[in-house]
Amino acid sequence: MSITQFMPNGTIHLYRNDLPEGLTLGPVVAVDTETMGLNPHRDRLCLVQMSSGDGHAHMVQLIPTSRGGRGFDCPNLKRLMSDPNVVKLMHFARFDVAVMQHYLDITVAPVKCTKIAAKLIRTFTDRFGLKDLCKELLGVELSKQQQSSDWGAMELTSEQLAYAASDVLYLHALWAKLEAVLIREDRLALAESCFAFLPTRGRLDLLGYEAPDVFAH
Repeated sequence: MSITQFMPNGTIHLYRNDLPEGLTLGPVVAVDTETMGLNPHRDRLCLVQMSSGDGHAHMVQLIPTSRGGRGFDCPNLKRLMSDPNVVKLMHFARFDVAVMQHYLDITVAPVKCTKIAAKLIRTFTDRFGLKDLCKELLGVELSKQQQSSDWGAMELTSEQLAYAASDVLYLHALWAKLEAVLIREDRLALAESCFAFLPTRGRLDLLGYEAPDVFAH
């Protein structure tokens, strides 16, 4: 199944269960996920949205093939998320990496995270949400109205799809702004080291080392 929806700021392509054969999204792909909640062991992965930064959002709605919600048959999506030659650009990648590693049984790498980047250089503020960063750095207002909705529904609404698309359509432009400051402040290498650790951080979270954190006193 494939559905196309047009928005003022881009185009949405919705697929069920996997990406189509032959789709290429370039060397850096913006990625986000929607789940039934924030506990990966309990709340299943429902949607993975992607963009190459060209105004098109490609989304895979995942329908479980087994009870428990982990039997996803999506070889093209798994191949992309684990491709060592494709950077996955995310905001708060720690969660998205962990949930995809849990449900897709892959290692998601390499990764860049705009939230980590922002925290490393924007020490003058405590506002690191995607909505805040897009407004301040890009002049873009994001709506979070659909953030808490039923992403496990078989038929997603146009409002849900528009919300999901907005979480990836601006990540390339946001990363360009943040990367420039990371370079200016000589913190790009530090950021890259943090990014490289994210697949391991995700595995630690899935094993229950989120609290207490193994790095805590």
